[in-house]
Amino acid sequence: MVRCQWCGNDPDYVHYHDTEWGIPKLDDLALFEKISLEGAQAGLSWITILRKREGYRAAFEGFDPHKIVAKGKDHFMQHMDNPNIVRHRLKIESVYTNALAFIKIQEEFGSFAKYWWQWSDFKIIDLCPSKLEDVPSQTPLSVKISKDMKKRGFRFVGPSIIYSMMQATGMVNDHIASCSFRNHGKTVDSSMFGV
Repeated sequence: MVRCQWCGNDPDYVHYHDTEWGIPKLDDLALFEKISLEGAQAGLSWITILRKREGYRAAFEGFDPHKIVAKGKDHFMQHMDNPNIVRHRLKIESVYTNALAFIKIQEEFGSFAKYWWQWSDFKIIDLCPSKLEDVPSQTPLSVKISKDMKKRGFRFVGPSIIYSMMQATGMVNDHIASCSFRNHGKTVDSSMFGV
């Protein structure tokens, strides 16, 4: 069984690689969770965030943006003392700020998934890297998405964070060519978006 080298032998990383990473996400709650966790990762390792994911789910209403907005920003500042999440004021505030922006996109596009996947024309971008070193940290498309999301009020959505989200949500298939998990048999059904 060959895997992408980045997951190593850590059981949490291996499970994430095998069951989540690169598999298309079409559910709005799952996409909001990815936005929130990718932003929390800024400057940290993904394994740190992965191990705190349940803490984040408990602290942030299961990543339901409507519940987060209803609670109000001040409610979440109590988590500055919560060891189960990254205790960084701006990152905590960004979950609330991003929930507001997320809801506006839902209202404009019908769903965040429709907004997100329209960037790749509702297709999976298969880069087929031959080795880990060939995987970029950002692309012209991630720069474009980042700029648009920042204009819409999102925080912690720089081009590298967005590219990581593109990989995590399956918009980009960056499993290395030799990885046994490269072909999941998954495609994006554009009819789900009414296109």
